[in-house]
Amino acid sequence: VQLQASGGGLVQAGGSLRLSCAASGRSFSTLPMGWFRQAPGKAREFVAAISWSGGRTQYADSVKGRFTISRDNAKNTLYLQMNSLKPEDTAVYYCAVGLVAGLSTSRRDYTFWGQGTQVTVSS
Repeated sequence: VQLQASGGGLVQAGGSLRLSCAASGRSFSTLPMGWFRQAPGKAREFVAAISWSGGRTQYADSVKGRFTISRDNAKNTLYLQMNSLKPEDTAVYYCAVGLVAGLSTSRRDYTFWGQGTQVTVSS
């Protein structure tokens, strides 16, 4: 089982990026999924989560209104559209599969962490 995150890069403040997370080895279409991020010297923090159907989503207050999480179960892929990026969004972004039925914000409730993709926002 592997999660491969991609789409990161260097962008100016106010710009946009779209992250993808492709799952291989098994289908996660019946499980919630989430995005977390980790900035240098800081703990990994919750960004967004989505239910297995895509019908429910949850966001950290810091990204609400700017980021959109979505998924395509047919492609076994998770997405994170990031708009109006700020320098404080700079971090390595990780995708993961939820262990519990609800939308948890705790990293302890997620598994199969991908390798992460670097997002750098310049001011």
